[in-house]
Amino acid sequence: MKTNQSGISSKRLEACLASVEQRFPASRESVIPMLQAVQAELKYLPTEAMQRIAAHVGLSDAAVMGIATFYAQFYFEAPGEHRITICRGTACHVRGSGKLQEDVCESHGLQPGKTSADGMFTLETVACFGACALAPVVVVDEKVHRQQTTASLKKLLGSLEKKGK
Repeated sequence: MKTNQSGISSKRLEACLASVEQRFPASRESVIPMLQAVQAELKYLPTEAMQRIAAHVGLSDAAVMGIATFYAQFYFEAPGEHRITICRGTACHVRGSGKLQEDVCESHGLQPGKTSADGMFTLETVACFGACALAPVVVVDEKVHRQQTTASLKKLLGSLEKKGK
């Protein structure tokens, strides 16, 4: 199977982009919805996708890249199989999210914003989830896990690793 420079099969990327181009008009107003649609399908924005969107709407590649990099919602590297997001807000910090982050980094060779070498996990942090009563909060694959401890997070991530093998 032929892959592009981003590691996605050329067929999958082409199908995604053709669908997105068909669904959105060729106008500047379509840029953000198109970026969101591509990311929803591919889990990140490959350079080739941004270039194709730029051509579709009649903007420069740099203009589309500028729009995409302005918003924190967009990712430019393929994520791991599982996305771990640790809240670093005040309530979570006071209740141990810093230690949770250190433990995840140490045990899985991660850094915030990066993916583990085995492609299993991507670690992110957020300033606040707004769920302070549940602190410390960790979201894994869009599921909220409340009042996490080192032991409970280790167990959770261990179960995901077992499923992945």
